[in-house]
Amino acid sequence: ALADALNADADIVQLVVNGDLEMLLDTGYLPASNNHASSPLDDTSILKLLNNGTTQLFLQLTPVVNARSYQTQVSVDAGKTWQEAVVSTKAFRIVIPNLVSGASYLVRARAIGGSTGASAWVVSAAIICT
Repeated sequence: ALADALNADADIVQLVVNGDLEMLLDTGYLPASNNHASSPLDDTSILKLLNNGTTQLFLQLTPVVNARSYQTQVSVDAGKTWQEAVVSTKAFRIVIPNLVSGASYLVRARAIGGSTGASAWVVSAAIICT
């Protein structure tokens, strides 16, 4: 009965998100991987975090083999709470928009995919958005 209930819940989530990875991640589910890698993903690392004009940050991550995408979140309260920012298929050029000028942000990112669904989070130093 439990397995049937979980499958029904997953079916509803799949219908609602309709392939939207960011919406899926907001539900708390991780995407099922069609990747047959037998090991977990390596962790990514933050190569650059810079202001990218007004109210935007530019993030560059180390690419991870077998990653399908990269999930980013931002925090304005020193990491106590996190808000979804961007899901990107590219590690080298991630733009995080719609931020508040003058606010101090922490940014965290992880790779999505592989046999475990996601790598560990990596957290940046604080940056003040222009």
